[in-house]
Amino acid sequence: MEDMTDTAEADIARAEGLAAQALAASPHSPLAHHAKAQVLRAQRRFAEAIPEYETALASNRNWVFAMFALGQCKLYSGAIEEVIPLVDRALRLSPRDPMRSSFFSEIGRVHLLQSRTDEALSWLEKARDLAPRHPSFRAWVASAHALKGETDPAAAELAEARRLSSGGRFSSMPVQKLFMSQRRK
Repeated sequence: MEDMTDTAEADIARAEGLAAQALAASPHSPLAHHAKAQVLRAQRRFAEAIPEYETALASNRNWVFAMFALGQCKLYSGAIEEVIPLVDRALRLSPRDPMRSSFFSEIGRVHLLQSRTDEALSWLEKARDLAPRHPSFRAWVASAHALKGETDPAAAELAEARRLSSGGRFSSMPVQKLFMSQRRK
């Protein structure tokens, strides 16, 4: 692509500079605040991104992607009780959204973190079913099954996540050891 650099870090640094320029030129622009939030999220500075997304959403309470991204930042910054209402609202506003599998996964992960494994599995399976070639969704489904002690479906989902992922992303998960210890119980 034109105007792209050789590394993601350099692209993010360039985006950071452009977002700063946009905010300097138009400090009340919701799009400039959204751009800054996106950069902060890419830098994994989730807590700092939250007020930027909130500023963007103040101009348009129905901005579905900003709502989802805000929920994601709240999840990663530890405010998990605020995630489901945000993502649920995004789903209600855009029930056929192309990113709905990510919305389902986000809700499922929150349920998983809150030890509501059955609810988590239901949402995570919806995400997987909408995007069956997405390895992370399969890994989360595997996690939910494993937490329920359902070793065979967990192993199958993890094997598929490994097959679909590039670079051995899920290869460090100790499947055999984990599942063999579960079977002995």
